[in-house]
Amino acid sequence: MALTVANFAQELEAAAQAGDPPADDLVSALIDHGEVPGVNELFRTVNTLKPGMDYGQLPPRLADFMREAEADPPGWREEDTKAAEGFFAHHHGEASMLQGTVGLIGTYLSPTGAYTLRSTGRLGGVEGPGRRLSQSTRLFLGMGDKGALRDGTLKATVTKVRLVHASVRQLHQKSGEWDYQKWGMPVSQKYTTGAACVFSVQILQAMRNLGINVSKADAHGFMCAWHYVNHYLGTPERWQLPKDVDLVDRIWSGVRDDEWKKTDDGVFMTRQAITYYKQLVGNVPGVTDMFIAMVRQALTDKYADMAGVPRSPVDLGAKAAAAGNSALGGFGSVLGGAAKKVTGVDPREEAIGAGGKVFNKVLEDAVTHDKDRQPQMHQELHDGR
Repeated sequence: MALTVANFAQELEAAAQAGDPPADDLVSALIDHGEVPGVNELFRTVNTLKPGMDYGQLPPRLADFMREAEADPPGWREEDTKAAEGFFAHHHGEASMLQGTVGLIGTYLSPTGAYTLRSTGRLGGVEGPGRRLSQSTRLFLGMGDKGALRDGTLKATVTKVRLVHASVRQLHQKSGEWDYQKWGMPVSQKYTTGAACVFSVQILQAMRNLGINVSKADAHGFMCAWHYVNHYLGTPERWQLPKDVDLVDRIWSGVRDDEWKKTDDGVFMTRQAITYYKQLVGNVPGVTDMFIAMVRQALTDKYADMAGVPRSPVDLGAKAAAAGNSALGGFGSVLGGAAKKVTGVDPREEAIGAGGKVFNKVLEDAVTHDKDRQPQMHQELHDGR
């Protein structure tokens, strides 16, 4: 049954009880049978996956899984690939930046998601969430790389994320501490589908809030890209997000206020992320203040307050109004050419530029993390490495 506005809330509840049996069974079997020493060696093996490689070099269970996992999404067409490539040809930088900052903070508004992330918070190391944020960054940037949807590189990247999710489920299962009755399945299909909504249509809404014009064709292409990623995350067709961007926008907008809540876990995760971003750019007021203002404008004050995004001394709306555009109303309308003509500086460009500076620092950190040999996943829930 396809997802619709009418059935989405009910389907989410069913999805909350579902994991990813093929990936879960693989991770459990590889470790329990000693075919890999642990999840870290599993991830290092997955990191070696390349388009066209000989799967015979892999443990047989992993090779079989990869052959099955690399199948195209049902009904995937050349037109879908072209549509996705069209979006990234126009918006790769902006979309990657917003997914890696605003989108990640948006996921902290899911109570179960925030609890899961915080309970495994040390996966980023005792110093904070840098590794996890930088790894997510690679996925968002890689979605728009030239040829990524054609040459197998994006499949391999998303498959690693899928196996990370399976490993987190194993971690919680073996800990004996997860409350299945209260929380459902750790990193459930509900969480995966909800996160895909956040990183797709919620990001398109953020772009509108920042005055970034995205054509209907490009918005459709971005939704196609997330349909593709959703598939390789191991989501069954029953809970696959449709390629219809208007439908997904209506679905998500209809359930968002039931799914997004302010929690101590979510505020904690947001505070960790903001601290990490500030540290990367050296806490330069002109950059960090504008970056925080950008996040708030992208999310809107309602959801930024829920997430615990601090108030910024920079008010982008007032900044534009000071340029003589107060009568124009909403943020999207005031950040056009008129403001730039009066002040010489477009506050939208300032805000997005600040986000770009932060995101570039995250990218640098991502490259560093990709080269080290530190644990990417701990063997026990309370391992403090």
